[in-house]
Amino acid sequence: MGSFQDYIFENEERDGVRFSWNVWPSNRLEATRMVVPLGCTYTPLKERLDLPELCYEPVLCSRGSCKAVLNPLCQVDYRAKLWVCNFCLQRNPFPPHYQGITEQHQPAELIPNFSTIEYTVNRGAPTPLIYLFVVDTCVEEDDLQALKETLQMSLSLIPQNALVGLISFGKMVLVHELGAEGISKAFVFKGSKELNGKQIQDFLNLTPGAHASNTSNKFLQPLSKCDMSISDLIEELQPDPWPVATGKRPLRSVGVALSIAVGLLESVYVNCGARIMLFLGGPGTQGPGMIVGEDLKEAIRSHHDIDKNDAPYLKKASRFYEGLAKRAAKNGHTIDIFSAALHQTGLHEMRHLTMQTGGHMVLADAFATTLFKQSYQMLFSKNDKGEHKMGFNVNIEIKTTRELKVAGALGPCFSLERKTPNVSDTEIGIGGTNAWQLCSADPTTTLAMFFEVSSQQGQPPAGGRGAIQFISQYQHISGTKRIRVTTLARHWADPIANIQQVAAGFDQEVSAALMARIAVNRNETDNDGPDVLRWLDRMLIRLCQKFGDFQKEDSNSFKFPDNFTLYPQFMFHLRRSMFLQVFNNSPGSNGRC
Repeated sequence: MGSFQDYIFENEERDGVRFSWNVWPSNRLEATRMVVPLGCTYTPLKERLDLPELCYEPVLCSRGSCKAVLNPLCQVDYRAKLWVCNFCLQRNPFPPHYQGITEQHQPAELIPNFSTIEYTVNRGAPTPLIYLFVVDTCVEEDDLQALKETLQMSLSLIPQNALVGLISFGKMVLVHELGAEGISKAFVFKGSKELNGKQIQDFLNLTPGAHASNTSNKFLQPLSKCDMSISDLIEELQPDPWPVATGKRPLRSVGVALSIAVGLLESVYVNCGARIMLFLGGPGTQGPGMIVGEDLKEAIRSHHDIDKNDAPYLKKASRFYEGLAKRAAKNGHTIDIFSAALHQTGLHEMRHLTMQTGGHMVLADAFATTLFKQSYQMLFSKNDKGEHKMGFNVNIEIKTTRELKVAGALGPCFSLERKTPNVSDTEIGIGGTNAWQLCSADPTTTLAMFFEVSSQQGQPPAGGRGAIQFISQYQHISGTKRIRVTTLARHWADPIANIQQVAAGFDQEVSAALMARIAVNRNETDNDGPDVLRWLDRMLIRLCQKFGDFQKEDSNSFKFPDNFTLYPQFMFHLRRSMFLQVFNNSPGSNGRC
């Protein structure tokens, strides 16, 4: 067992992939009887110091329906300078610059130890990153001062070629101009009026389709050119001047501020790495996306109110923020939310903003707390090369051998709607496709991928192993385009004849993580917590029946293989966690999960 665990950990360190089953059932029927679905966790930007980087385009299979990348599992004829795709068995000639390869002088992508490899390709000019700060000024003066100090500090951590911008909001929304000489200028928007993208373009006089390198935009400028200007603007921020009557909440225009931020970026910076960073001190109380009314006598919704359908703003606000999330995700822009308040700020309704765009959600008591400052600073952490640990517009595509089909994915991604022959009709999570996009990712961002065995009983898979290839294209922090390719294979086995071999390949930690993601997704989509708990219990009982050794009517006789023993404990704690339970948690706290 120890050697198998070592094999699992070595593969995770090298490739960023861990499978629930490391020996795959050989037919569809037996795969469904394994209880835990065949799947894996995949970390597309897994940090590796020894990762080989190749400064040329990858070699692709010539078959139009395949386009798999040359990898160590391919068969190679060094004399004829041909390679056979291990996914579709197509014979492909090597490009001219590969003519010198031999068995002794192999290119890096054919070396067995390099199952993961990264290409740096030249496809257009590098695009700079964009940081757009959206600041709530309806907070106490001391808290706002602490936030301003944190923002000033972060300017020293942002690359000098990055574009930066500033939007502040209270009752009104201010879009600040950068580089204005002698006086601070801002465009002021009414916080109670909803604006569409075209109106925002017209009001701000934006030119649709302009390239991200266009420095004529007065709202987003390279930090190297506007360092002093944006520092002064941040320092000049004051608490919202509009008076707040006794028994009232401050008028906070969260929805309009975010709508303007999304509209500004989608007008001229489409498919460029960008972060909209929202600093929120309370719930939206006016305009689109409002969470609660202005009167303090009106309590903000609770789980009980949601269950009783007594939350008047919930559905409309959720639809509004989900619409903003889809617009931002479509254009490759990330939304981060830093909420600092002792009361709820509406994270339940706003959760789609971070879930669909891959952003961070941080919940703290105040901007002056160490929790907020350290969490915010970690966003700008760097690797040993001095580069920020983040990538943008990560497109992930999966290739499989014919015995496997892609069932779906769960994580901070959205579907690219590519229906190919290796896509399963059975969907788990975001299915019906073999490609997804993440607006941003860091070395810890991990997706859950699910697969279906398509071989029928009595038709054993050809060859002893099945293979999967992950192709991840992303914008590096330097602005260059990179393609990371990971190709893996696992052995097939018949669970009826070789149940011990299949059981030995069970990874209980990843299986618990995959089942947790499925349970949370079911709870989110079906909105039936008790039914999800019963489903988890049934799955655990079936797994115990399948792989446990016991005598009927004797509870003391039950035994589990060593690599299964922790799984029931994981399920015990999962069903009692705030991922599935709402007791003693606010909707905002559960939304953060």
